[in-house]
Amino acid sequence: MNRAVCLLSGGLDSTVTLYAARREGFEPVALSIEYGQRHYKEISLAQNMTRSLGLKHYFASLSMPWKGSALLDEKAPLPKHRDAATISGGGIPATYVPGRNSVFLAMAISCAEIVQAGTVFIGVNALDYSGYPDCRPEYLQAFADAVNLGTRAGIEGKRIEIKAPLIRLSKKEIVLLGQKLGVPFERTWSCYEGSDKPCGECDSCLLRAKGFAEAGFADPLLSYETPSDR
Repeated sequence: MNRAVCLLSGGLDSTVTLYAARREGFEPVALSIEYGQRHYKEISLAQNMTRSLGLKHYFASLSMPWKGSALLDEKAPLPKHRDAATISGGGIPATYVPGRNSVFLAMAISCAEIVQAGTVFIGVNALDYSGYPDCRPEYLQAFADAVNLGTRAGIEGKRIEIKAPLIRLSKKEIVLLGQKLGVPFERTWSCYEGSDKPCGECDSCLLRAKGFAEAGFADPLLSYETPSDR
């Protein structure tokens, strides 16, 4: 079985991506990264997920003391009550973390070289998303070209591929794919807040709600007691 490193935040998109990698016949090695974000509820749920699936799971941590994002600075207000059109086309929001996906992908590539994985999966999306520039296909291709010039694997002809299976899917399509793959949605977390229940007001909550509504069924997270709540 081919091994792949899957960046796993514990959110909806990264979890569906993990399950998609399994469907493609990969043996996933999960990588979760703590970077000083507002809460770690997602990561605790990700740990529960991989434990139940019996997957190898690495946890890494780093610091971004310069802040620069509402996800890193609790004093900065989170965007809330924005409509879906504004979220997807209203410019780069305050929740953008400068360079985050570049840092995450670099760490995933490093992990892939060590575990001898030829593929890195990342759950970015370029349709129903918050306008982050590092979620676009052209960025991922350019990054893959660069890292394969600067890695032992690339130089030795063992190019590491970056795959983003959700990149051109709407949030509705992501939810439907997750349902088809058997993703336990109640064990994922999307809210930018780390409270007992999703706030239902931040961009991430609103995009998730849009996806479930358009897919035609209720988000089970809204009526499910997650393991961290018990």
